[in-house]
Amino acid sequence: MGVYSYNLRRKDLTFNNPQNKAILKDKGSWLSSLSLVVYALCFSIAYVELDTGTGALILFSAVQLTMIGWGIYKKEQLSALQWLAFIVAVAGFVYLMLPSAAVPSVLAATLMAISGVAWGIYSIRGKTCVSPLRATGFNFIRSLVAIPLLLIIGMVYLKNMPLATISIEGILLACASGAIASGMGYSVWYMAMPLLKSTQAAVVQLCVPVLAAILGVVFLSEQLTLPFILASAVILGAVLVFILNKKTLQTVS
Repeated sequence: MGVYSYNLRRKDLTFNNPQNKAILKDKGSWLSSLSLVVYALCFSIAYVELDTGTGALILFSAVQLTMIGWGIYKKEQLSALQWLAFIVAVAGFVYLMLPSAAVPSVLAATLMAISGVAWGIYSIRGKTCVSPLRATGFNFIRSLVAIPLLLIIGMVYLKNMPLATISIEGILLACASGAIASGMGYSVWYMAMPLLKSTQAAVVQLCVPVLAAILGVVFLSEQLTLPFILASAVILGAVLVFILNKKTLQTVS
């Protein structure tokens, strides 16, 4: 019996297993990689001129419009309660971000909006993901194609900045932040995307600023204010109502 079970396990691990074949074929896509590059590049450039609140408002507004728009296009049905929960969550998010917002420049605002659309597309592409880690890895590898071009542009743009100011420590920290921290985060997001409707995934992302602010309070000793507590409670509560109302999320054939 033990030998039989062992042979069955070996058989499941062979490349002939359909599930294993599907995993091995999941190598991301050029569209996902392009979306990732556009998101990161526009995000980085735009935030040089944007305040935190302004950038977050523009970014998440673009993400919401992209993903919910796609969900509506795919005929995902939302109930009146879910629409109300979504509006309340957005209102709470605006209330949380508005105090640090300022009137942005047209170029910076446009770049941040493009970044939000690109992230929305990258998220939507994750719905067909079979192996999140492999897909993320291959998407990152494809994105390396853009490095030579970006390096040239960066050298021209930063021509007055001496190369001596670039440290090995800075390069290593940038690699760790991008390849390790972001890579792990994107893999987890791609694990969640197939389990969510586009509209669900869009609304869930409104929790990100709240979680970031909470971590700032815990690890950076940032001040915990009453407006933050109220806004966080409104956002998280509205998102919970939206997710628990499962009745809506049926796709019309």
